[in-house]
Amino acid sequence: MATLALRLYSALTWSVQPLLRRKLARRAVAEPGYGKAVGERFGRYPRPIDSLLMAHSTDALGSFVWIHAVSLGETRAAAILLQELRAQIPGMRLLLTHGTATGRLEGEKLLQPGDVQVWQPWDTPGAVARFLRRFRPAIGILMETEVWPNLVEGCRQRGIPLVLANARFNEKSLRKARRMHWLARPAYGGLAAVWAQTEADAVRLRAIGAPVQAVLGNLKFDVEPDADQVAQGRAWRAMGHRPVVMLASSREGEEAMWLDVLKQKWPPGQSGKALSAIKTEAPEAPEADDAAVQWLIVPRHPQRFEEVQQLLQGAGLRVSRRSTWGLPPQDADVWLGDSLGEMALYYGLADVALLGGSFAPLGGQNLIEAAACGCPVVLGPHTFNFADAAGKACAAGAAQRVEDMGQGMDAASHLARDSSRLAQARETAAAFARAHRGTARATARAVIGLLERGAAGHR
Repeated sequence: MATLALRLYSALTWSVQPLLRRKLARRAVAEPGYGKAVGERFGRYPRPIDSLLMAHSTDALGSFVWIHAVSLGETRAAAILLQELRAQIPGMRLLLTHGTATGRLEGEKLLQPGDVQVWQPWDTPGAVARFLRRFRPAIGILMETEVWPNLVEGCRQRGIPLVLANARFNEKSLRKARRMHWLARPAYGGLAAVWAQTEADAVRLRAIGAPVQAVLGNLKFDVEPDADQVAQGRAWRAMGHRPVVMLASSREGEEAMWLDVLKQKWPPGQSGKALSAIKTEAPEAPEADDAAVQWLIVPRHPQRFEEVQQLLQGAGLRVSRRSTWGLPPQDADVWLGDSLGEMALYYGLADVALLGGSFAPLGGQNLIEAAACGCPVVLGPHTFNFADAAGKACAAGAAQRVEDMGQGMDAASHLARDSSRLAQARETAAAFARAHRGTARATARAVIGLLERGAAGHR
């Protein structure tokens, strides 16, 4: 029987459904993906899905392997695990769910005949029940952080093992969970297993009642960057006349920080010339190291591409967008990475990367892909989302930490212009990524172990 806390939570999630529909409609204006198949979010599925379910028999272990990857980063981590699962479970059928449009778009690349992709059901008892009845997964794998009370309870009632893989749980998440312990503790405690990224994550997850069975590391270390993209990026870099420094996966406010530092170093003159013209007139100034590099900015979220372009152009900078390139133009002050799925190309193109999300208090983005591409990283002070990876990267020499954007721009520019230091930093970054692989295989084995125990229990 549901607890009073879960009943109150369920009443709340049910009552806000009209607000959710309104929010999705607003977001769909900028990102049309949010307007796609909205009924799926409430457990309503069209007839083509029924036909697909009937047309394909289930695998030897009983049903779908369900993976929930809420957004882009989790979907990329899921892709690494999925490759290993398919290798170890011949004929496996995938049920893939998401919460964001970028996650769903990326997830389309992972589908094979017989697989199904839908939105994560909104966490009401009704939507969850309809979802689980329709697809009857043999197991559910939540990627990294997504734990929803009714989803956990629905799986528990139906005997579906629900696990949290590649789990990360920072201090902020723990504080929030403790404030809502009446809801969070049963939700985390109702999971069948949790496989944490780090020992620190495991300690925090156990503190809220999660059944942590192992610390398996971070799946993202097992990523194999697109070799063609990396090669293309490096070829473009070799054609240029200046080293390339990238602000990678930048978040709200960070481009403005970058621009403020640039203005401090090259303030507009009385003639009113653009920053781009002024800095070419001061190549000998001690503070003009940044003027000798080519800047590349890649915003984290695609809906911000236009906003960032307008910000930069408003400061008088010449901006060239990746979507317009044949070859990267050498007369632009800033290259703007406005494409999805090409981070390996951008890391191949860059000599050094400033890690987005770490200069504003947003917790930092993932540095592992940069390291795997052999691109050294400069971190700001805020890396709580990936604290373990950031700490290990700095200790290994694959990354360096600075206090603010100004120090970051200086450090990245100096490293990019020092060929001997840069060569060593590239090799150190790649070696750091290689040394932490193996999580995908271990996680796949753990998943299969649960599936086999479940199959044995039904004999």
